[in-house]
Amino acid sequence: MPIQIRKTLLQVESTLIEGSKLAPQPLKLFSAFAVVKNPWAGRGFVEDLKPEIHAAAPVLGALLTKMIIDAVGSGDAVEGYGKVAVVGLDGEIEHASGLIHTLRFGNHYRSAVGAKSYLAFTNTRGPANCPIMIPLMDKNDEGRRSHYLTIQTAIPDAPAADEIVVGLGASVGGRPHHRIGDRYQDLRDLGQDVANPAGV
Repeated sequence: MPIQIRKTLLQVESTLIEGSKLAPQPLKLFSAFAVVKNPWAGRGFVEDLKPEIHAAAPVLGALLTKMIIDAVGSGDAVEGYGKVAVVGLDGEIEHASGLIHTLRFGNHYRSAVGAKSYLAFTNTRGPANCPIMIPLMDKNDEGRRSHYLTIQTAIPDAPAADEIVVGLGASVGGRPHHRIGDRYQDLRDLGQDVANPAGV
């Protein structure tokens, strides 16, 4: 059965001043959401989630990616990226996870922005108007701390108990006055191998 999309939402946030200091360039955060009927709602414990994942994830990945790219203007302009899913109170965390933790969802976005790093994520459960947070990281460099950002929002009427909110986030720019260094300098300072930080 095709995924039922009740509504979509697109948000753009621009930060012009941070820490009482004008940003050299405004930080722009973009988020796109789809509020969908939970395809497993009312069915009890479903052992095999794959059919619904395969049917829904590519549709949502393509839709949300297009919303982000259209808003930003190009995939090349996206610097930080992330994803989120929030399942309503009658659903399982596994339902939220199923729709976003598949290449059938994420590869639409990765390809559109030319990314190398993994998509940062949250998958949670909550009621309508619950906090929705999308963690972001640099699309090509997980250690670039300037792009460790979080988009925070809420949707007043979603998710309903039998719904899932699925979203993508993007940044154009990093934190305006980034000054905490990066993980590579930390590794050097600690005498650890930058190419093998876990020492394995």
